[in-house]
Amino acid sequence: MSRESKFLSLVLRHKPEEIGLQLDKHGWVRVDELLRKLKKANRKLSRDELIQLVENNDKKRFTLSEDGLRIRAAQGHSIDVDLGLEPQCPPDELYHSTASANLDAIFSEGLISGRRHQVHLSLDPDTAKRVGQRHGKPVVLRVEAQRMFNDGFEFLRADNGVWLTAKVPATYLGFGSTAEQ
Repeated sequence: MSRESKFLSLVLRHKPEEIGLQLDKHGWVRVDELLRKLKKANRKLSRDELIQLVENNDKKRFTLSEDGLRIRAAQGHSIDVDLGLEPQCPPDELYHSTASANLDAIFSEGLISGRRHQVHLSLDPDTAKRVGQRHGKPVVLRVEAQRMFNDGFEFLRADNGVWLTAKVPATYLGFGSTAEQ
C-alpha cells in the first residue's frame, strides 16, 4: 500500500483530527476540503492523484460519491460512523484470516471486532488469505454465515464488497473452505 493510501486510511478511518478534518455522521468529507487539509499538513495530493488512488486501490478502501464531490473509507473505521448500509442475507460461507497465534483466543471467544466496529469477512478464501498476509502467514477460517443469519445475526456489505458483522461466535467457525476438505 502506498504511503498516500496509508495516510488516507488513517484520516478517513481512524484519526481525521490528525489533519483537522471533520467527517459527517456517515464518514463522508468533501474532496476539496480533504485536499486542502492534506496540503496544509504537508501531504499535497492533486484531485487527479486522489481519484487515481481511489480507483487503483487493491482493496477498494475508499468510496467516492456518485457526483465525485465527497469521499469516505468504505469500511474499517475505529471511529463512530454510520455507513448507512442495509442488512443483507449473506452467502452460505464467508472467510476470515488471522495469524495462527490468535487461534486459541478465537476458538474460545469467537471473532470480535477489536478496535474496529465490525468483524470483516471476505467472500472467498483467497481474498481472506491476501488480507491476512499483513500479519504474517495467515490461517483462513470459514464462517457459517448463512447459519448465523438464520440464527438472527445481522450482516452488512460495504461498498467494496467486504461483509461486516458485529461478532462471530466460535460455534460458527471452521478451517478453510468446505470445498478444500
